[in-house]
Amino acid sequence: MNKTEAPSTTIVLPFKEDITLTEMMRLRVSSLQRSGQKRQDGERLLLPHEAVYRLDFHNQQLTFSRWYFSLSGHGRVTITGICQLWTPDLTNLMTRQLMEPIGTIWRNAGDPEDSPLKYLEADMQEFGERIAELAKVRKVMYFLFAFKDGAEAANLSCSVEFTPEK
Repeated sequence: MNKTEAPSTTIVLPFKEDITLTEMMRLRVSSLQRSGQKRQDGERLLLPHEAVYRLDFHNQQLTFSRWYFSLSGHGRVTITGICQLWTPDLTNLMTRQLMEPIGTIWRNAGDPEDSPLKYLEADMQEFGERIAELAKVRKVMYFLFAFKDGAEAANLSCSVEFTPEK
């Protein structure tokens, strides 16, 4: 008898901008600027070219498979994982809660539009594995996306593929 295994299903999770949380973090910056106060020791303020994105895990037993990203035009996008759980009062983001490694994808200004994106493969692999590890204890995970050198959020599509563990 010939046994064939059904192909394993994969789960592709798109990064979604958390507009509300991004806006709350921008309000924190403008509030500090208006009042002339300084940030708390160790606090990480959102920069103008950054936004908060999230992944929602419906299945928490996952193994990292691969990244999917596309960027029209040129520029650099860095993705930093945040290992803090946001509380309802939206506690301030602290630098100690930013994960390493970060993911970086880019296309140089002189590269043709259809050239593949560049990225540091080992860092992206480790980053994906760290996300899968944290998914085991989280239903939601947050990320800082920084858009530099001409990259814009509207030109980026980014998701990560996982295989459910059995």
